[in-house]
Amino acid sequence: METPAFKRKLYDKMLHWKNERNGSTALLIKGARRVGKSTLAEEFAKREYESYILIDFTEAPEDVVRLFDDISNLDYLFTQLQFYYRQKLTPRKSVIIFDEVQYCPRARQAIRKLVKDGRFDYIETGSLISIKKNVEGIRIPSEETKVTLFPMDYEEFLWALGDEFTVPMLRETFEKKKPLGDALVRKLLRDFRLYMLIGGMPQSVLAYIKTHDLSSVDTVKREIIDLYAEDFRKIDPTGKMTKMFLAIPGQLNSNASRYKISSVIEQGKQDRVEEQLQDMEDSQVVLFAHHANDPSVGLSLHGNMDYYKMYLCDTGLFVTLAFGDKDFTENIIYNKLLSDKLSADLGYVYENMVAQMLKTAGNELYYYTWPTESGKHNYEIDFIISRASKICPIEVKSSGHKAHASLDAFAKKFSRRILQKYLVYSKDIRKEDDVLLIPIFFAMFL
Repeated sequence: METPAFKRKLYDKMLHWKNERNGSTALLIKGARRVGKSTLAEEFAKREYESYILIDFTEAPEDVVRLFDDISNLDYLFTQLQFYYRQKLTPRKSVIIFDEVQYCPRARQAIRKLVKDGRFDYIETGSLISIKKNVEGIRIPSEETKVTLFPMDYEEFLWALGDEFTVPMLRETFEKKKPLGDALVRKLLRDFRLYMLIGGMPQSVLAYIKTHDLSSVDTVKREIIDLYAEDFRKIDPTGKMTKMFLAIPGQLNSNASRYKISSVIEQGKQDRVEEQLQDMEDSQVVLFAHHANDPSVGLSLHGNMDYYKMYLCDTGLFVTLAFGDKDFTENIIYNKLLSDKLSADLGYVYENMVAQMLKTAGNELYYYTWPTESGKHNYEIDFIISRASKICPIEVKSSGHKAHASLDAFAKKFSRRILQKYLVYSKDIRKEDDVLLIPIFFAMFL
């Protein structure tokens, strides 16, 4: 299924790179597979340059790949590429795209010399995990500006549906902290829950635009999940990465204070899977939230690398993965989400959605848990973000909101460190003592 060039926010950063760097660095677009890196790179080339050459290293012929074995004569290289791709390149007005550059490490190594030559601009795309796995004996260029493309956020999703009005109005309303009214909130939540179900993978969005059929969307998402699982198997033939990936919804649903390796992998221990965990994080398919041992403005200084939760980069994929053992027609989560009848035991879908929104907005993910006074249970703050010299604890609820014991206990414990307490839920924005309660679609502005 060919995916159209949906409007993406990263485009503006790419334009800034082109204008500011003026060929002094290559642009490396990182991201999980199927998030639209190649499509975005080619659309940018079409619109911002007189001409371009796109070399897709997943299917480039051996003759093209061998050109990068010896780049001592750049005139020869450029002449060969222009003849092969039947495209004239003009100095400082053309760009060469190395698509899926991880499949040709020599091409990536060539970036240093190509950039120094200065005739053309260069854009690379690739998955970080694959790039790192194919660099043996290769000198990694420092002449790269790295950017990350995430799945489409809610605003990009609405742009694809032809709606450029809603999110700017939501942002204005959030800044004013004014209630929207119950009727409007219900409508806005219905619209947002559709995004939660479809997700932000461009192929999923396209399937919905073409068919308005969620079963077709579900089929596309299952194909992407299978692709990710197979990628993990190739990287880790032991199958541990695949097992940990497929177990993410179950681990979140268990309400445990962390991801428990031992419950997924027989005799699994943290120190035995550290490399696999790093590869999963590098894939950007998986989002990690680390425990903040001492929640303060320097969250990264106190993050516990051995104590974490995992989320999926895309909540649409998460929904399908959570019920991957059932046929679409039996997938109760679709009906429950669309009809706003999501029970408390399915609240982890909301939690994954907030994790995705916070990460896409540029936040690293941290959480905090500690024993209650009785010692029989734990308090837990789902997410903590830092703002200025303070922190903001965030609790996520899919249903009831009258009790927020964890937020209250956290405020008592760390009162001087807190700027604002947030409770993300499914009702209108309101202030309750010193807690700001916000509907889930406002989490994108935190």
